[in-house]
Amino acid sequence: MRRILLLLLLTLGVLATPVVRALTPEEATAIASGETDDRIAALNKATAQADPALAVLVQALLDDAVKVAGGKAYVTLDGKTVLAGTSTAATAPADAEDVVNNNRMRGALEAALGSLRLVSPQVETRRAALVELAKQQLEEAQLPLIDKAWGAETDATLKAQLERMRATILVSASDKGKRLAAAQSLLSSGESGVKSLLQERLAAGAEADPEVRAALQAALTAVEGRLACGERLGVLFTGVSLGSILLLAALGLAITYGLMGVINMAHGELMMIGAYATYVVQNLFRQYLPGAFDAYLLAAIPMSFLASALVGAALERSVIRWLYGRPLETLLATWGISLVLMQGVRSLFGAQNVAVENPAWLSGGVAVFSNLTLPYNRLAILVFAAAVLIGVALLIARTRLGLFVRGVTQNRRMAACMGVNTARVDTYAFSLGAGIAGLAGCALSQVGNVGPDLGQSYIVDSFMVVVLGGVGQLAGTVYAALGLGLINKFLEGYAGAVLAKIMVLVFIVIFIQKRPQGMFAMKGRSPEA
Repeated sequence: MRRILLLLLLTLGVLATPVVRALTPEEATAIASGETDDRIAALNKATAQADPALAVLVQALLDDAVKVAGGKAYVTLDGKTVLAGTSTAATAPADAEDVVNNNRMRGALEAALGSLRLVSPQVETRRAALVELAKQQLEEAQLPLIDKAWGAETDATLKAQLERMRATILVSASDKGKRLAAAQSLLSSGESGVKSLLQERLAAGAEADPEVRAALQAALTAVEGRLACGERLGVLFTGVSLGSILLLAALGLAITYGLMGVINMAHGELMMIGAYATYVVQNLFRQYLPGAFDAYLLAAIPMSFLASALVGAALERSVIRWLYGRPLETLLATWGISLVLMQGVRSLFGAQNVAVENPAWLSGGVAVFSNLTLPYNRLAILVFAAAVLIGVALLIARTRLGLFVRGVTQNRRMAACMGVNTARVDTYAFSLGAGIAGLAGCALSQVGNVGPDLGQSYIVDSFMVVVLGGVGQLAGTVYAALGLGLINKFLEGYAGAVLAKIMVLVFIVIFIQKRPQGMFAMKGRSPEA
């Protein structure tokens, strides 16, 4: 019954468009019986006229619901038999034979069904039909229907796609003027399929006319340039995207290491806790608030911050407070803590990765070129990283807590003499850095796997960002994160992922040798500044 309703809607969509005539029983029989070449020719002829009953016949042929006998075709749908091309009830003769379609015929039937949907009144139906039609080999017999759809199309994007389809058909037409017009039309294309088509036409012997070959070569050069531009922009975007992730991962470390001088090897595990907090919130929404599931990420952001901040506060109060000024002991202790946290997560959630689903509003992307789509989740991380950066900068520069943190960092004894509770400030600052790491984990859960080893992939890169940018300098952290992301992605295109990592590490080592204070040195009046 569902199939019958679908066919009825499709037929009504075709009926809503202007037609020249209706499918006749003779034409239906020609499509259903005879040699494959003759059947395809009859099918293409009927498709070009956009006959309203053709969609039902084509679907019935694909469903093996058509019989032929005595020069007539009979369609059986939902237990009722009608004469093909009419709505007249009929009974198929006892000697009626089932129509058999080979693979070539089935391909032609599927192409015809997709072509008929090009004239549907629903724009989504037409868009889906264009997607399906683009996957198939276009033939000149389909040109009349594409012309009709192109002339009636009101959506600018779909009209441009139809125009390119017309050009891909006409580029091999027998008329020289049509081929020249097609080459001119393809100049504005940026699709890899058009590039392949032009290369085939320019192959030896495919196009003999010099003028047409010159036009095709110009079109190929334009298409290749547009595709190359898309590739370059794609590398740039992935570099900035990686830089934004590194920025989120390094911001918390810029506080705990840059401002407090604590070498926290458990920073990656604090990111992992934020990612698992997002996973828990997702499951709670799925179980108790399924109707508001798409909003779970808005609740997961503060929860991931709080979860990591509380763990950070517990670490600072229990272990790290006794190790200030002892970097080697701090490094070893936090490394041990990272192992404990990873094993705790394995015991609680299992050793396998867990699935964190993107909400609907973060699924999909923006198609800039045919070979470049900007995913919504990556764009959201860019915005999120900028918002977190602005928030941290304002907190450090404009709030009472930020003033205390800067005072304790620059001169702990003088701050204590002025009445600042330095122990409490240390806890707040470390908790803030841990909470920002949790926000990084929340963001990472939207673009990659969430597992016990999540933080291990970013801890080294985070330290490199902080050291390269300058200890205690948020501006340096931003420049270093984005710079390393871009350099890494550009080098990957030439040397591969592994060599790119090695080259970046060598670059940082050489840079630190020449400028130990990083890109931005801490300003002050002390001899060390």
